[in-house]
Amino acid sequence: MAHGAPAEVSPEVLEGYRRELTGYCYRMLGSGFEADDAVQETMLRAWKAAEGFEGRSSVRSWLYRIATNICLDMLRSRQRRALPMDLGPASPPVEPSLSDWHPDELWISPIADSRAVPEHGDPAEIAVARDTIRLAFVTALQHLPARQRATMIMCEVLRMPAAEAASTLGTSVAAVNSALQRARATLATLPEEQRPTAVEAEQADLLARYVDAFQRYDIDQLVTLLHEDAVMSMPPISMWLRGAENIGQWMGLPGPSQCRGSILVSAGQVNGVQSWAQYKPSPDGGYSAWALLVHEASGGRFTRWTFFLDTPRLFPELGLAAHLP
Repeated sequence: MAHGAPAEVSPEVLEGYRRELTGYCYRMLGSGFEADDAVQETMLRAWKAAEGFEGRSSVRSWLYRIATNICLDMLRSRQRRALPMDLGPASPPVEPSLSDWHPDELWISPIADSRAVPEHGDPAEIAVARDTIRLAFVTALQHLPARQRATMIMCEVLRMPAAEAASTLGTSVAAVNSALQRARATLATLPEEQRPTAVEAEQADLLARYVDAFQRYDIDQLVTLLHEDAVMSMPPISMWLRGAENIGQWMGLPGPSQCRGSILVSAGQVNGVQSWAQYKPSPDGGYSAWALLVHEASGGRFTRWTFFLDTPRLFPELGLAAHLP
C-alpha cells in the first residue's frame, strides 16, 4: 500500500469494484474494450490519489466520480457508437448489401456478463444489471448526451439517490432531476427498432430449437422462431434487415447460404443473454470462427439477432478458439 493511503482504498478494496465499474463504463461507452481501458485508468488514478482520500464520500461514489470523468473525456474525442439500425433504413434482402462495411470503432461491441454483472448480491440488483447491459438498452443510451447518460445510469440502473448522483457528477439535485427528465423524453422518441423492450429471461426451449434449426440450416423452421417484425444485423456491415420473411429470404441467398453446415458453440452469457459462437466450414478443413450471435426474445420468439463478425478480437475475450477441428 502507498505510504499514508487509508485502508478503505487498498488494492483489494479497489479491485472489488471492478465488475460494477466495468458495467457502468460499458453502458457509458458502448464498447467492452473501451470499458476495460476506462476502468483500468480509474484504478490507476484512484491508487495514485489514495493518500488524499478524506472519506467525505463513500469509496464507491469516489470511484464513480473518477470513472465518470474518464468516460466523459473519452466521449469528447469520438462519435457515438451505434448498431446498424441507428444509421439508416432497413436494407433489402439482396447480396450487394453485404459490401457496406464500416470501421469497428463505429459499432457497439458486446461484453461478457462475467466482466460487467456482479457475481454475488441481491438477485433483483443482479437482474437489473443484466437487463441494462442488453444490446438494445446500451445502444439506446448512446443517443443521450454524455452527462444525461451518466445521470440516467446512476439514477435508474445503479439506483443512486439524486443527492449522491449530484455529488458524483459535481452538480445540483435540480440539475440531476432535469437531466433525467430530458433523458427519458429522448428515449421515448426513438423509433421502435432503436428502443429497448422487455425481454424474457427463460428461453431454453427457444434456444434449443434455434440451435437445431440453424445447424440443419432449416430456413423455414428458423423463420417460425422470429417475430414478424424481427430485425437482424451483422456489424461491422451496415446492412440490417426487418421482418421474418426478409430475413428468411436473405438466408437463402448464395452468399449467406455459405453458412450451411456451420456449428454453434455456447459462448456463455453475453449482454445479459445466452450467446452462441458460429463456426463456418473451412475450405482447409474443420471450422473457422465467423460470428458471435447475441439475441433478444419476447413472447417465445426472437425479436433481434445481432451477429458480431469481429471474431479476431471478440473470441479471445470470451475464451473461444479461432478454429475448430
